[in-house]
Amino acid sequence: MMSSLLTSQRAMLALIQSGLAYTIDPFDQDRYQKLQTLLIQQMATTSNLSVATLTTMLTQDTGYVTPKLDVRGLIRHGNQLLLVQDIKTKLWALPGGFADVGYTPTENVAREVWEETGRHVNVQGLLTIFDTALRVDIPQPFQYYKLVFACEITDGHFEPNIEVAQTAYFTLDNLPPLSKNRTTEEQLHQLMGCAEVVKVD
Repeated sequence: MMSSLLTSQRAMLALIQSGLAYTIDPFDQDRYQKLQTLLIQQMATTSNLSVATLTTMLTQDTGYVTPKLDVRGLIRHGNQLLLVQDIKTKLWALPGGFADVGYTPTENVAREVWEETGRHVNVQGLLTIFDTALRVDIPQPFQYYKLVFACEITDGHFEPNIEVAQTAYFTLDNLPPLSKNRTTEEQLHQLMGCAEVVKVD
């Protein structure tokens, strides 16, 4: 029930935000804004986030609303993979984050890996794309397309930064506590079994 409600809420929010972007009628603008306020209040009752936090998170997009794009780098060392520990939550994930405008997908993942791990990488190609909306057991206000790239370290070393407390290599049978919004155990098992990559810009 919760997952189908969240799916409907995300769809309604996208329609409302698109309406706000394209309608020129002031009365319709007012109606859309009131609907947005009511919807965010409803979403707050079924999540652990406040109305103020959700309003800040969910009203930044303008124009036609689409899923957000997340890029992650899979760096292997034999049967191990490199994870980063979030400095706030102490949970672990593949290095990565939001794709920034003005960069290609491979430039984005290379930049994210360098910012979080201090390592420069050669991006070998795209391994897979995960849709976070399919994980109904991990509800999130936004829908994300998570692009995961195979990366190979060329140089560099880790230094603690504002995002990451430490980096380390792990085997699949000895994983640390994961930040499931970012990386799940099932995703890591699937990724470590990927043998082919797709070349992208």
